[in-house]
Amino acid sequence: MQNALAVVTVVVVGIMVGVEFAVAVFVNPILNRLPDDSTIAARADGGRVLGRVMPFWYIGSMVLGAVWAAMAWGGAGASLVTAATALLAVSVVMSVLLLVPINNRAKTWTAEGRPADWKQQAGRWDRYHYARVGVIVLAFALFAVALTR
Repeated sequence: MQNALAVVTVVVVGIMVGVEFAVAVFVNPILNRLPDDSTIAARADGGRVLGRVMPFWYIGSMVLGAVWAAMAWGGAGASLVTAATALLAVSVVMSVLLLVPINNRAKTWTAEGRPADWKQQAGRWDRYHYARVGVIVLAFALFAVALTR
């Protein structure tokens, strides 16, 4: 059972990392090269769509990690799983405190109704997102190493 949980956790977290990495490295840079009205529309839509899914994915990943850590307690790799789960908790806190407030504003923006500093807010979101991606990549790596123990 623990092995199956470990594999499911690595797969779920790995796919989440892939999505978030793609947003950071490919999607948002492409959107930023579009005309402003298109960038705003695309970011607002992305904020609405991913804003519905990602909370469940992040928290679900953290729960999977916590269950795996509890099952592995005292065994090989348990400290790695615990550290990875703690990093996922950090990513959730980062999301709630730093990214979600900006996203909640951005998903309501339109070409006609946008703040004067929308580019600065989008840039801030991107910088926070890069940091969050770093945190979840590290968590994924720890989970992957723990899986081999």
